[in-house]
Amino acid sequence: MHVLLPLFFLFAQPFWETKPPEKWSNQEISILRNNSPWAQAIGPEPGVLVYLATAAPIEEAEGELRLRTKNALREPDPDYLTYLSENRDKHFVLAIPYEKVRGMEKVEESRKMEEGTVMLIGRKSYKIMGYFPPTPSDPVLRLVFPREVLPTDKKVVFRLYVPNVDFPEREAQFEVKDLLYHGKLEM
Repeated sequence: MHVLLPLFFLFAQPFWETKPPEKWSNQEISILRNNSPWAQAIGPEPGVLVYLATAAPIEEAEGELRLRTKNALREPDPDYLTYLSENRDKHFVLAIPYEKVRGMEKVEESRKMEEGTVMLIGRKSYKIMGYFPPTPSDPVLRLVFPREVLPTDKKVVFRLYVPNVDFPEREAQFEVKDLLYHGKLEM
C-alpha cells in the first residue's frame, strides 16, 4: 500500500483535466494564468510573464475570472477579438501583460521587436505574423504566430524582444507534450 500511494500522486491528473472551469478555485485560476504549461515568467529579473493567450485553459481561466470579479480582468481589444474569430485555426497568440503601454509608440523599438521575435520548432524558425500593441484599456502585448506546432514536436521556443523592459531579449520555452488539454494540443 505504501508503494502505491506515491504512484497515485505521480499519475494524478492536474485540476484542469479533472474539474470543469467553474469548479476551479481562484488560486487554481491564478496558477493557470501565471505558472502552468501555458504560462511562465521568463527572466532575468524583473521577470516577464508570457502566456499562450489562445490556449483553451487560459481562455477558460480568464473567462471565469471575468465572471467572478468585476474589473479584475478587462475584455481584450475588440479588434483583437475580431481577428481571433477569423484566424484562430491559422494563428495562435503569445501574450505579455504590459505595464509600459507608452513604450510601444517608439518606431525603433517596434522594429526591433518585429525583427527579433521568432518561434523555433526544431530547426525551423518562424517570424511573428503581426501583433496587437497594448493599450490603456487592454495593457497586453499580443504576438501572433502561425499554427505550425504539432503534437509530435518536442518543444517550442520563443525568442522575444520585449520593448521598454530591462534586458529586452528574453526566451520562453514550452514543452509540447505538456500543452495537451483534454487530449488536444492547446496553444
